[in-house]
Amino acid sequence: MKTLLLLIDIQNDYFPNGNMELNGSIEASLQAAKALKSFRDRGLPVVHIQHVSSRPEATFLLPDTQGVEIHENVKPLPGETIIRKNYPNSFRDTDLLEHMKAQNISELTICGMMTHMCVDSTVRAAFDHGFRCTVLSDACATRGLKYDNIEIPAEHVHAAFLAALSPVFATLSTVEYFLDHMNQAGS
Repeated sequence: MKTLLLLIDIQNDYFPNGNMELNGSIEASLQAAKALKSFRDRGLPVVHIQHVSSRPEATFLLPDTQGVEIHENVKPLPGETIIRKNYPNSFRDTDLLEHMKAQNISELTICGMMTHMCVDSTVRAAFDHGFRCTVLSDACATRGLKYDNIEIPAEHVHAAFLAALSPVFATLSTVEYFLDHMNQAGS
Protein backbone atom coordinates (compact mmCIF):
# COMPACT_ATOMS: atom_id res chain seq x y z
CA MET A 1 0.00 0.00 0.00
CA LYS A 2 1.32 3.40 -0.95
CA THR A 3 0.41 6.28 1.35
CA LEU A 4 0.19 9.98 0.55
CA LEU A 5 0.08 12.87 3.03
CA LEU A 6 -2.67 15.33 2.10
CA LEU A 7 -2.41 18.74 3.79
CA ILE A 8 -5.69 20.55 3.24
CA ASP A 9 -5.90 24.35 3.28
CA ILE A 10 -3.32 25.13 5.94
CA GLN A 11 -3.38 28.75 4.81
CA ASN A 12 -2.71 32.11 6.44
CA ASP A 13 -6.33 33.29 6.66
CA TYR A 14 -7.02 30.53 9.22
CA PHE A 15 -4.36 31.84 11.62
CA PRO A 16 -4.32 34.78 14.07
CA ASN A 17 -4.90 38.05 12.18
CA GLY A 18 -6.33 36.13 9.22
CA ASN A 19 -9.81 36.71 7.81
CA MET A 20 -11.20 33.41 9.21
CA GLU A 21 -9.17 32.53 12.29
CA LEU A 22 -9.76 28.99 13.54
CA ASN A 23 -9.46 27.66 17.06
CA GLY A 24 -6.17 25.82 17.45
CA SER A 25 -4.81 26.58 13.98
CA ILE A 26 -1.26 27.17 15.21
CA GLU A 27 -1.19 23.96 17.27
CA ALA A 28 -2.73 21.93 14.44
CA SER A 29 -0.23 23.31 11.92
CA LEU A 30 2.68 22.38 14.19
CA GLN A 31 1.34 18.82 14.42
CA ALA A 32 0.88 18.75 10.63
CA ALA A 33 4.49 19.92 10.29
CA LYS A 34 5.64 16.86 12.27
CA ALA A 35 3.77 14.55 9.91
CA LEU A 36 5.11 16.47 6.91
CA LYS A 37 8.70 16.14 8.14
CA SER A 38 8.26 12.40 8.63
CA PHE A 39 6.83 11.91 5.13
CA ARG A 40 9.61 14.02 3.63
CA ASP A 41 12.29 12.12 5.58
CA ARG A 42 10.91 8.82 4.25
CA GLY A 43 10.57 10.10 0.68
CA LEU A 44 6.81 9.50 0.76
CA PRO A 45 4.49 11.57 -1.44
CA VAL A 46 2.99 14.80 -0.18
CA VAL A 47 0.24 16.97 -1.68
CA HIS A 48 -0.61 20.45 -0.45
CA ILE A 49 -4.18 21.54 -1.15
CA GLN A 50 -4.68 25.29 -1.48
CA HIS A 51 -8.19 26.70 -1.47
CA VAL A 52 -8.72 29.80 -3.59
CA SER A 53 -12.16 31.35 -3.13
CA SER A 54 -14.05 31.93 -6.33
CA ARG A 55 -17.43 32.97 -4.93
CA PRO A 56 -18.14 36.69 -5.39
CA GLU A 57 -19.30 37.02 -1.76
CA ALA A 58 -16.20 35.30 -0.30
CA THR A 59 -14.34 37.14 2.47
CA PHE A 60 -11.32 34.88 2.98
CA LEU A 61 -8.82 32.83 0.96
CA LEU A 62 -9.14 35.43 -1.77
CA PRO A 63 -6.89 35.24 -4.83
CA ASP A 64 -3.70 37.29 -4.78
CA THR A 65 -3.78 37.94 -1.02
CA GLN A 66 -1.42 36.97 1.77
CA GLY A 67 -4.30 35.06 3.39
CA VAL A 68 -4.49 32.54 0.55
CA GLU A 69 -0.82 31.54 0.89
CA ILE A 70 0.11 28.24 2.52
CA HIS A 71 1.27 28.87 6.10
CA GLU A 72 5.00 28.90 6.79
CA ASN A 73 4.73 25.99 9.25
CA VAL A 74 4.00 23.62 6.35
CA LYS A 75 5.44 25.59 3.44
CA PRO A 76 5.83 23.40 0.34
CA LEU A 77 9.35 22.60 -0.76
CA PRO A 78 10.32 23.04 -4.40
CA GLY A 79 8.95 20.09 -6.33
CA GLU A 80 6.17 19.25 -3.86
CA THR A 81 2.75 19.10 -5.45
CA ILE A 82 0.31 21.93 -4.81
CA ILE A 83 -3.25 21.46 -6.04
CA ARG A 84 -5.55 24.46 -6.03
CA LYS A 85 -9.25 24.02 -5.47
CA ASN A 86 -12.38 26.15 -5.36
CA TYR A 87 -14.71 23.80 -3.47
CA PRO A 88 -14.60 22.08 -0.05
CA ASN A 89 -14.02 18.66 -1.67
CA SER A 90 -10.37 18.51 -2.77
CA PHE A 91 -11.28 16.13 -5.61
CA ARG A 92 -13.94 18.35 -7.21
CA ASP A 93 -12.70 19.99 -10.42
CA THR A 94 -9.04 19.25 -9.60
CA ASP A 95 -6.54 16.69 -10.83
CA LEU A 96 -6.05 15.17 -7.35
CA LEU A 97 -7.61 11.82 -8.28
CA GLU A 98 -5.54 11.51 -11.46
CA HIS A 99 -2.39 12.49 -9.56
CA MET A 100 -3.04 9.81 -6.95
CA LYS A 101 -3.83 7.13 -9.53
CA ALA A 102 -0.63 7.95 -11.43
CA GLN A 103 1.35 7.31 -8.22
CA ASN A 104 -0.59 4.15 -7.30
CA ILE A 105 -1.78 5.67 -4.02
CA SER A 106 -4.12 3.48 -1.99
CA GLU A 107 -4.09 5.30 1.37
CA LEU A 108 -4.38 8.91 2.42
CA THR A 109 -3.13 10.46 5.63
CA ILE A 110 -5.08 13.69 6.01
CA CYS A 111 -4.70 16.84 8.07
CA GLY A 112 -5.79 20.42 7.63
CA MET A 113 -8.42 23.07 7.96
CA MET A 114 -11.48 23.19 8.51
CA THR A 115 -12.46 19.89 10.12
CA HIS A 116 -16.17 20.48 9.56
CA MET A 117 -15.87 21.59 5.95
CA CYS A 118 -12.94 20.78 3.67
CA VAL A 119 -11.45 17.94 5.73
CA ASP A 120 -14.85 16.26 6.09
CA SER A 121 -15.77 16.74 2.41
CA THR A 122 -12.44 15.43 1.18
CA VAL A 123 -12.39 12.37 3.47
CA ARG A 124 -15.88 11.34 2.36
CA ALA A 125 -14.98 11.81 -1.31
CA ALA A 126 -11.75 9.84 -0.88
CA PHE A 127 -13.73 7.00 0.69
CA ASP A 128 -16.14 7.07 -2.26
CA HIS A 129 -13.15 6.80 -4.60
CA GLY A 130 -12.00 3.68 -2.74
CA PHE A 131 -9.11 5.09 -0.71
CA ARG A 132 -8.33 4.16 2.89
CA CYS A 133 -8.04 7.29 5.00
CA THR A 134 -6.40 8.19 8.28
CA VAL A 135 -7.24 11.59 9.73
CA LEU A 136 -4.65 13.08 12.06
CA SER A 137 -7.07 14.54 14.57
CA ASP A 138 -4.65 16.88 16.33
CA ALA A 139 -3.40 18.22 13.00
CA CYS A 140 -6.82 19.61 12.07
CA ALA A 141 -8.57 22.75 13.25
CA THR A 142 -12.02 24.28 12.93
CA ARG A 143 -14.21 27.02 14.38
CA GLY A 144 -17.34 27.33 16.43
CA LEU A 145 -20.66 27.23 14.61
CA LYS A 146 -24.15 28.47 15.25
CA TYR A 147 -27.36 26.59 14.47
CA ASP A 148 -30.87 27.70 15.40
CA ASN A 149 -29.55 30.13 18.03
CA ILE A 150 -27.35 27.42 19.54
CA GLU A 151 -23.66 28.26 19.85
CA ILE A 152 -21.53 25.18 19.22
CA PRO A 153 -17.94 25.54 20.49
CA ALA A 154 -15.12 24.69 18.10
CA GLU A 155 -13.95 21.72 20.18
CA HIS A 156 -17.46 20.21 19.96
CA VAL A 157 -17.65 20.84 16.20
CA HIS A 158 -14.22 19.22 15.77
CA ALA A 159 -15.12 16.19 17.91
CA ALA A 160 -18.54 15.70 16.31
CA PHE A 161 -17.23 15.76 12.76
CA LEU A 162 -14.34 13.44 13.56
CA ALA A 163 -16.70 11.07 15.37
CA ALA A 164 -18.96 11.03 12.30
CA LEU A 165 -16.02 10.02 10.07
CA SER A 166 -14.94 7.11 12.26
CA PRO A 167 -14.94 4.17 11.76
CA VAL A 168 -16.60 3.99 8.31
CA PHE A 169 -14.90 6.79 6.39
CA ALA A 170 -11.57 7.05 8.20
CA THR A 171 -9.34 5.84 10.98
CA LEU A 172 -8.58 8.57 13.49
CA SER A 173 -5.16 9.02 15.04
CA THR A 174 -3.02 11.58 16.77
CA VAL A 175 0.17 12.54 14.99
CA GLU A 176 2.32 11.00 17.72
CA TYR A 177 0.54 7.64 17.57
CA PHE A 178 0.58 7.62 13.77
CA LEU A 179 4.31 8.40 13.56
CA ASP A 180 5.13 5.81 16.25
CA HIS A 181 3.20 3.23 14.23
CA MET A 182 5.04 4.28 11.04
CA ASN A 183 8.37 3.90 12.83
CA GLN A 184 7.46 0.43 14.12
CA ALA A 185 6.25 -0.64 10.68
CA GLY A 186 9.47 0.64 9.13
CA SER A 187 7.56 2.69 6.56
